[in-house]
Amino acid sequence: MKKLAIILAIVASAPGCSMLPDVSLFSQNAPQGDRIVNVDNAAENVSKPNALVDEGTDNFGAIVRPKTHSTVNGAYKSRPLAKNIGDYVRNMAQDLVANMEYVTERTPVAVTHFSLIDSSLKETNLLGHQMAESFAHEFHKFRMPVVEFKSTQFIRVTEQGDFVLSRDFLDLTSSTPIQYVLTGTMTKHQGGFIVNARMLGMESSVIVASAQMFIPYYVVDALIPSESSRQSEVVDGVRLIRGE
Repeated sequence: MKKLAIILAIVASAPGCSMLPDVSLFSQNAPQGDRIVNVDNAAENVSKPNALVDEGTDNFGAIVRPKTHSTVNGAYKSRPLAKNIGDYVRNMAQDLVANMEYVTERTPVAVTHFSLIDSSLKETNLLGHQMAESFAHEFHKFRMPVVEFKSTQFIRVTEQGDFVLSRDFLDLTSSTPIQYVLTGTMTKHQGGFIVNARMLGMESSVIVASAQMFIPYYVVDALIPSESSRQSEVVDGVRLIRGE
């Protein structure tokens, strides 16, 4: 038994007589772009074909849909969006024009902000503001005379900039030639917002056009509020702004 143990020890220590092959030799001689796959991990990935091997691809190299991320304050952090609010408003504007009555290129139209449906209809958010701006742009492309009723008769020059628009009713004219107005409501839904748009006659209050659209949450969350509109508070005379 002692002689057999000595012979096995000599064979194992002899050069070129290793029991296991050197894996590094295969990796050095492998063509560029090839890689050695762990057998255990490969078996596990085959049993789970939907598991992600690399970001954006599956085990078979197919491109998967990128993940979307949303923070509490509404900031969207992910890959660039393929669509924004303007794309959804464009589709709604086409639906409105398709079933529109009495509105022509000679009837002045105004666009107001969209209200939250579960409020007193006097509350809106950043989505409601941006949708009104996008609708005014789309209607102008259809050659509708859009009236900017927030425009003043003067230019206010301040340290912050030069402005012609105002939300102070004292700065605005009391009479504007508006025959139809676009308004609507927004309903917060699981996964996004349901937006209802309608064109009303100013005198008759009759609906002359309507449209409805669902906007996903990741498109809405891509709208980031400005620093001045974020929630702030004053503590001991110091104005505190909540960060991300």
